[in-house]
Amino acid sequence: MQQRTIGNSSVGTVPVGAVGLGAMPLSTKDPRPTPAEAEAVVHAALDAGVTLIDTADAYARDESEFGHNEELVARALHSAGSPDDVLVATKGGHTRRGAEWELDGSPDYLRRACEDSLRRLGVEAIGLYQFHRPDPATPWEESMGALRSLVDDGLVRMAGISNADVGQIDAARAIVGDALVSVQNQFSPGWRSSAGELAHCAATGLAFLPWSPFGGVSAAKELGSTAAEFAAVADELNVSVYQVTLAWHLAQADEVIPIPGASRPESITDSAAAADLHLTADHLTRLNAA
Repeated sequence: MQQRTIGNSSVGTVPVGAVGLGAMPLSTKDPRPTPAEAEAVVHAALDAGVTLIDTADAYARDESEFGHNEELVARALHSAGSPDDVLVATKGGHTRRGAEWELDGSPDYLRRACEDSLRRLGVEAIGLYQFHRPDPATPWEESMGALRSLVDDGLVRMAGISNADVGQIDAARAIVGDALVSVQNQFSPGWRSSAGELAHCAATGLAFLPWSPFGGVSAAKELGSTAAEFAAVADELNVSVYQVTLAWHLAQADEVIPIPGASRPESITDSAAAADLHLTADHLTRLNAA
């Protein structure tokens, strides 16, 4: 698979496959895949050249099984021989109460969350630890200071932020320093409000990890929506609309590494193939305007 990098000269660069795996559906989809089915998805991703797996402590049905997704990913990697070239990216800062998603960006909570993630993943230091979402009850600077402390204390090798705007990105860079290597925001054909953040990441050398990358491409062709243009290009190239969508993401900037979710081996295998799909300048003009 085509490779992209996360990191910089100060913290080191980590090559990863250009398409990652978003592991969230393995814990949150209803009906949920069985443990064996979930393991098969992770193994299929590895077989397809995926070396970035994104998870989070809050990817669970409720607080009673907090950390479900992290433990699942850890078991799947262990059964695959714990490949050294896989970067596991997890997140902290979201909490759960039943079906409700809540927030806690306080330094004390983030340290406890990170320590719990270390235990679940079975590692001495987390490869990429991301602050999940800004907490209005905690000043951004305090949350970023906590993230910096996790790096300084060796619990985290690289740090990232999620659901952040340009101002928050720059504040994080000032506080966390070169250890800040990535931003994970929602971005897709139907949700382009983070285009400015994507461009800012490309200009500053931060990896941009679009979550929910398929938003806006599942509508029927007859609707004449954004999905229609993506589906038309897919028909021309005789590939799935999902491959076209991910190839479009990759063409936005070299710093973009989409993390499509998958709950079946066939889905991640198809998505991974997008790394080798070539879109012409005409294709990109049409898709960018869709």
